[in-house]
Amino acid sequence: MANLKSTIETLSEEFARNVLAALKHASIEEIMGVQGSAARAARASTGAPTARAKGPSARKPRPAAKRKGRLPRRSPDALAKVVDDIEQLLRKHADGLRAEQIRAELGLEAREMPRPLAEGLKTGRLTKTGDKRATTYFAGATKAASGKSTAKAKGSSRSKRGARRARK
Repeated sequence: MANLKSTIETLSEEFARNVLAALKHASIEEIMGVQGSAARAARASTGAPTARAKGPSARKPRPAAKRKGRLPRRSPDALAKVVDDIEQLLRKHADGLRAEQIRAELGLEAREMPRPLAEGLKTGRLTKTGDKRATTYFAGATKAASGKSTAKAKGSSRSKRGARRARK
């Protein structure tokens, strides 16, 4: 076992010396050519995609990294301004908008949305129908006056369901 280990060490040291000697005597063009052909061979064996376009226009600029973590504390005035912006946007869209659409229109982050929406709903400046991702927001009481509230609809369907169960 010790003989095998010493043989492997000797061969690896000799290999490293030969590689370094070859690099010392090689030109930059030769080194770059070897690197390019080795990279192509590695991509071909692994099936990795190759870059087609070269030059400064080949690279797409990376989008700015989004900040992670908590948002800075917002003042009541800042929250009121966001609620105002949401209300104005919803007044332009009588059919209402989902939170994702509001966020896209106003250029807000997803984590900026819950508190202004909750404030608007609490004060009555905004109304909503639906649940979870199917929630559609409307400005003021305009939608509530023309349609049924979701709470009433839920309650009535639950009572019907309960009545059906009671009959069985």
